[in-house]
Amino acid sequence: MALKQVQELKQTQRLSPLQMQVIKMIELNTVEMEDRVKQEISDNPALEESDELPSSSDSDDIQSNENIEGELSQEEFALGDYYSEDDIPDYHPYVQGDNKLAPAEYRYVDTSTLNESLQEQIGLRRLDDSKRTIAEYIIGNLDENGYLLRDIQSIAEDILFQQGIEVSSLEMEDILYTIQELDPPGVGARDLQECLLLQLQRLEPSPNVKLAEKILSDDYEAFIYKHYDKIIRRLEITTDDLRDAISLIVSLNPKPGSSLDNSMEVSMNDITPDFIVESYNNEVTLYLNNRNIPELRINRSFTEMMEGYNKNKESMKSEDKQAMLFMKQKVDSAKWFIDAIKQRQNTLYQTMKSIIEIQYEFFITGDETTLKPMILKDVAELTGFDISTISRVSNSKYVQTNNGVYPLKFFFSEAMQNSAGEDVSSREIKVILKESIESEESSKPLTDEQLTTILNEKGYKIARRTVAKYREQLNIPVARLRKKI
Repeated sequence: MALKQVQELKQTQRLSPLQMQVIKMIELNTVEMEDRVKQEISDNPALEESDELPSSSDSDDIQSNENIEGELSQEEFALGDYYSEDDIPDYHPYVQGDNKLAPAEYRYVDTSTLNESLQEQIGLRRLDDSKRTIAEYIIGNLDENGYLLRDIQSIAEDILFQQGIEVSSLEMEDILYTIQELDPPGVGARDLQECLLLQLQRLEPSPNVKLAEKILSDDYEAFIYKHYDKIIRRLEITTDDLRDAISLIVSLNPKPGSSLDNSMEVSMNDITPDFIVESYNNEVTLYLNNRNIPELRINRSFTEMMEGYNKNKESMKSEDKQAMLFMKQKVDSAKWFIDAIKQRQNTLYQTMKSIIEIQYEFFITGDETTLKPMILKDVAELTGFDISTISRVSNSKYVQTNNGVYPLKFFFSEAMQNSAGEDVSSREIKVILKESIESEESSKPLTDEQLTTILNEKGYKIARRTVAKYREQLNIPVARLRKKI
């Protein structure tokens, strides 16, 4: 079949450069957006920070409508895009029951890593150059928790290949034992059992310590599966002896490396909220957290130069035309970027406003049981945005409320029906499930069947497999593993 060219007329829908920028920006959280703005200012000379202080819009709070319970009046949210330096709240949860922020907690954080600490300690040991090189190589293979998860023989082969040092497995074991003598206790262990035993060996000898070592050495499998009756019969001990030994074992650190590598953990736990929602006297105020995102404008020198070029178009040289074209491209890009930021702010604001309208009672009371069933489609219908846009907004965004900082995904949940046929949030069921487990008798924890019966008696139609799914989502183990003596 011969190839031929054919003209065809059809309509297609494509995203404009501005729309593509907005879509990408919506996915960014506040911290990522700050970096994006800084990068754009650095790349585009036509873009600069505005020296003028932005004027904040008038604040109109949302108040509950006395005539329609659970709905909002027609008054608008307060869009506080900008704060003065004195008005900016610290990013810590509010004290419950108080409208003021809790004072910031200052603490010292050791910035030295586990690897650096161990390298420094091994340098103080009397080792020859060959053994020190091997020890440093083993330390480099420890994970962030301080465990050596690689096989000794594999590490020995790597040392031979990379360092040209031949070392036997027995010599590797000896050097590993030297590393296990370093701080923090338990570092260099190859599994949890060895980690706990290493920590017990650092404690002062006592009957309780010896019993804990014997349990971990001889009955470790029975211990982790909480077969306490087997341990009591095999070791011929009392329940009180076993309880004291278990209390000692539980007090040990299963992740010794985390005690030093806490600087990264602290930084990961520092969440910058994208929204701030304040509630006081049944009034809710919404702010976009844009304090570190500067006001942008077109560079004035670029504008003046373009005006000069426009006045002298006829006498313009080819080099000047190229400069003019370059400036025009940069100015257009700057305008697109500024408009994209405005659209992003509006999209985020409208989305959060709709979430508050649906979950208004939660923002007033802070009670999770008041959360209503809500899916992406519900918010999309209120805002008029596409479901994919709502999904992008809710992903990796956080809101600070009077009761703490929550991810936006926290407010989305599927609907369940109670005995009265009313729709309730699955999160409400999870709260009751968690409360039931917390109040259970520790020696006789509730099984999934018993939990199902409790929920059914409370009016929630739910199957056992659903209870098991919710329990797993709450990171709660099965009844056998929750058993305590």
